[in-house]
Amino acid sequence: MMKRILTPLALLAVALFAMPLSALAQSKQGYWTEPAGGDAVWRSGTGLCWRAGYWTPAMAIMECDPDLVPKPAAPPVAAPPPPPPPKGPAPAPKPAPKPVAEKVTLAADVLFDFDKSVLKPEGKAKLDDLAGKVKAINLEVVIAIGHTDSIGSDAYNQKLSVRRAESVKAYLVSKGVEPNRIYTEGKGEKQPVASNKTKEGRQKNRRVEIEVIGTKK
Repeated sequence: MMKRILTPLALLAVALFAMPLSALAQSKQGYWTEPAGGDAVWRSGTGLCWRAGYWTPAMAIMECDPDLVPKPAAPPVAAPPPPPPPKGPAPAPKPAPKPVAEKVTLAADVLFDFDKSVLKPEGKAKLDDLAGKVKAINLEVVIAIGHTDSIGSDAYNQKLSVRRAESVKAYLVSKGVEPNRIYTEGKGEKQPVASNKTKEGRQKNRRVEIEVIGTKK
């Protein structure tokens, strides 16, 4: 009689059916388990887990089918912090102080004797007051412009007006005003402010105009 040769699969099937039903159990995970080991999954001789007939990939466990087990969800990536609110416009710089101009007109007959360029005491007193005001500001420039009446030649009156302006500058410098801050000019009889036909008019035209320009401290 010819002997039958059973394949390994057939031998397994024979072994399974030869074992009592109580010897094997199907775990809830869908794999065959060994009664002796409790929940231990039954493995083949090559170490593979035996799946139950109703097994689905959703029943995969890590020790048998790690590639089919769903990977744990990656922790949510924290959203980057919101950008800082845009900075408001930079405050506008404070405007620079505007130069303060104070124009002072000093009559020549108060500052000087007729046809002279030497300061009179009354003229010095007025310039002392002006020098005190200059020290109270950030001085930019002092402008002294001499004028005369129409008596005499144009050339003579021009030189006389310059000498009077220079006399005012020299006195202010002696009172502490920087010489490079003082500008002098002579206009002679070219810019009268009154009629030269009367004594009163000529007196108004004999004058030194002083303009002080600077900023408040």
